[in-house]
Amino acid sequence: MRMDIPTAMDALVDSGLAVSAGPPAGKAIRAMPKNSKVAKRELDDDVVESVKDLLSNEDSCEENFKKSELMVQDEIDKDQDIEEGSDIEDERPAWNSKLQYILAQVGFSVGLGNVWRFPYLCQKNGGGAYLVPYLILLLVIGIPLFFLELSVGQRIRRGSIGVWNYISPKMGGIGFSSCIVCLFVALYYNVIIGWSLFYFSQSFQHPLPWDQCPLVKNVVEPECEKSSATTYYWYREALNISDSITEGGGLNWKMTLCLLVAWIFVCLAMIKGIQSSGKVCIY
Repeated sequence: MRMDIPTAMDALVDSGLAVSAGPPAGKAIRAMPKNSKVAKRELDDDVVESVKDLLSNEDSCEENFKKSELMVQDEIDKDQDIEEGSDIEDERPAWNSKLQYILAQVGFSVGLGNVWRFPYLCQKNGGGAYLVPYLILLLVIGIPLFFLELSVGQRIRRGSIGVWNYISPKMGGIGFSSCIVCLFVALYYNVIIGWSLFYFSQSFQHPLPWDQCPLVKNVVEPECEKSSATTYYWYREALNISDSITEGGGLNWKMTLCLLVAWIFVCLAMIKGIQSSGKVCIY
């Protein structure tokens, strides 16, 4: 007759045999006496191994939890940094009106070089023939690059150095070089502004000091008589140049004071960024 499995197991237990039920799969089932020392020892070993496995699993779970917690914290910090960066960008100053922006760009593009030096270069290099290559290069190179710089600056909302670093870190030198060029332009433009301030201060006299040659012992200055009153006043009074290159001469205090006043005006116009320079552009 076929015996059921539970009945067979009961018969084995009654006969003094037991099955070792250890947790590892693949172990061979061995029958031995129920209360034998070997069976108890193996059961104790299995319990110890299972406890060790549980403890090791608990340690690994704690490590994984700590790692996941650090990763989540890093992601939160990154999100906060991004939000702070966006807030900083939103807090960047902006032009008060379109008129200030347009006048600032016109003032940056059109200066003494266009009004004073361009006619001189045009007359020196052929007159009307000089305008042909100038206009071609202006339309092909000058204006596209000008609008490219304006559009990129408005989109990224950064300065010259920050814009080129944003496009590519290898192009950061372009931003630095443009700042150096602006510094050189400001250096010699302020000298011209100093000359203008000097002539402006002297123009309140009547008659004008450069209207006629000065008299020396009731005799007209020979050097002024050979040139003109305006040329003599420019070289001898305004610039106060020496007679020869070997003579060093002294410091021209009048022109130094005018140059200092010009730099003070520039500092006051730029001290608050576009908030102050935008108001100056109107005048």
